[in-house]
Amino acid sequence: MVHRLLLLLAAPALCAGAALAQAPAADAPSADIRQEVKIALPQARLIGKARLTVWGFQVYDARLWVPPGFGAASYTRVPLALELDYLRGFTAAEVADRSIKEMRRSAAISDAQASQWKADLLRVIPDVRKGDRILGVYQPGVGASFWFNGKSSGEVKDAEFARLFFGIWLSPNTSEPQLREALLAGAAG
Repeated sequence: MVHRLLLLLAAPALCAGAALAQAPAADAPSADIRQEVKIALPQARLIGKARLTVWGFQVYDARLWVPPGFGAASYTRVPLALELDYLRGFTAAEVADRSIKEMRRSAAISDAQASQWKADLLRVIPDVRKGDRILGVYQPGVGASFWFNGKSSGEVKDAEFARLFFGIWLSPNTSEPQLREALLAGAAG
């Protein structure tokens, strides 16, 4: 329990965090595209990956999948898929609360809007345990769809939510620029 509290207090996000080891994920070959990525983005390729570590605790491995022509500077205009393989467990409420906190770093979000987006996150992201995988697919101007362990878990049809949510990792204003850099390593300018 103390470790969980330390992670919650120390990490700027359970979705994006305080320390980063840019080591490749040990158990997922980069050429192995997930079935749900093939469905959502048939032309996608893996351009970056990183392992998030907070105070020595491994949190998740992240991978970014994008279609041809993707550019880091225009990430909000192109569909993409962000995959998180969890290396420890968190409740859905912990993930949702941390996500909203990180989204608020990039934009002013009213309490009413934050409450709605938290409810949306709780609907599409369940509690996660070590070994669970969440894939978020960003559709510019539309919203986001989510997959949990290879199965569709729902959508949030809100373009602003999606832009800010994926900005947790990809915005130039992210709280974790090293994580962003590792995920965008194979992208054009």
